[in-house]
Amino acid sequence: MARYNADLLPRLVPDYPIDVFVEGRPGPSEVAGLDRPVLSAHDFVWRHLQHPYDLVVYQLGNAPCHDYMWAYLVRYPGCVVLHDGQLHHARARSLLAQRRAEDYREEFLFDHPGVNTNLPEIGIAGRLGSLTYLFPMRRVVVDAARLIVVHNEWLADEIRHEQPDVPVCVVEMGVPAAAIRPGASERIRTRHGIAPDRIVFLALGRATPEKRISQALRAFRSILDAAPQAHLLICGEAAGYYSPLAEAETLGIAERITLSGFVPDQEVDDYLAAADVCLCLRWPAARETSAAWLRCLAAARATIITDLPHTADIPALDPRTWAPYYVPPVSLESSALSMSYEAASVSIDILDEDHSLGLAMRRLAADANLRAALGGEAHALWARRFTLDRMVEGYRAALDAARLAPAPSPASRRDRPPGHFLTDGTEHAARLLRELGLPESRVSAIWQTK
Repeated sequence: MARYNADLLPRLVPDYPIDVFVEGRPGPSEVAGLDRPVLSAHDFVWRHLQHPYDLVVYQLGNAPCHDYMWAYLVRYPGCVVLHDGQLHHARARSLLAQRRAEDYREEFLFDHPGVNTNLPEIGIAGRLGSLTYLFPMRRVVVDAARLIVVHNEWLADEIRHEQPDVPVCVVEMGVPAAAIRPGASERIRTRHGIAPDRIVFLALGRATPEKRISQALRAFRSILDAAPQAHLLICGEAAGYYSPLAEAETLGIAERITLSGFVPDQEVDDYLAAADVCLCLRWPAARETSAAWLRCLAAARATIITDLPHTADIPALDPRTWAPYYVPPVSLESSALSMSYEAASVSIDILDEDHSLGLAMRRLAADANLRAALGGEAHALWARRFTLDRMVEGYRAALDAARLAPAPSPASRRDRPPGHFLTDGTEHAARLLRELGLPESRVSAIWQTK
């Protein structure tokens, strides 16, 4: 998301005077072309009191680095850009790490009215597991917003159905054109000891189980009899709780697997140049749009993706039949025109993942013409829908609409939000101190320090 904003903000500041706030110490901007200081979020309140902003924009996702935003979302309603439709993981982690079980309980039941009141207890015990995805914990955020921005129609329709009074607009994510430097493919392959004649499958991004790396390793092993020249390059860091190289050792394919480690942003396109096929898989999904996948499209690479509800409008091939399938979005004026688009990816049914992924990798390893055709259509898809210019146009329209949208008043809300979003903090701090067995006389000093 930091990369996303580094691309976006320099394109908006000529038209909008934007102050950028982040958690932590303020400092000079590291964003080329922004030419504005980056400010500490702790300075937002007094700046806003002195010179009220026309609009507050929150770039919010399901990650701990956004925890600090929750203190502002209800008190300063604005335009919320939801990069993930699911916020439960980060929100639960934040509340429970602060021993705020009662706040988690109250927020869970507010976000999901009508559920069994015992469900929050399972979350407090850390036992929800994959059921977490059924309870996205976003109603507080959506209710408080002047406008919600999401990156796909599927998530927009879901939010409109749940909260029809809240305006929602879609701004599809955009990425810059690929900037591949001369000799990039040879340089990257040489760096990692990959021969020029190898067919390289590349998985871009942090290596986590959710990126289906384990499934990719098993499918890769299954194709080596037919594609002995194949190689798998994992471009990114491994998560601390998962080792793809250890799994590759167990499968007996370690010599065909390379883990690059952290890759600077300026080298990502060079790594894409060294790839023949990109694996852009995800499950479970938070209805997010994968910026890594968009970078692959911009670089004209054949991609294999997971068939997800919010990517159903992507022209794709089913590897079980190699026939195209495509579900046009309702908003398209002429679905007949869209049906003429050629497949831009190979899409994997999660219920048939091991089988379909093996079929897809086997065929793409052997068929250079299909790889080239998919790469060409991938680039065309990027040019139609996912360019930086198109995203900037969408943001301009969204910001103008959000500035005109009234902030929700307490009377306009269907229900009063949980109390911890409305208090000045003293009552909440006192309750925390009681739970910790500390004297309440410390409330004032602690709150002022906070």
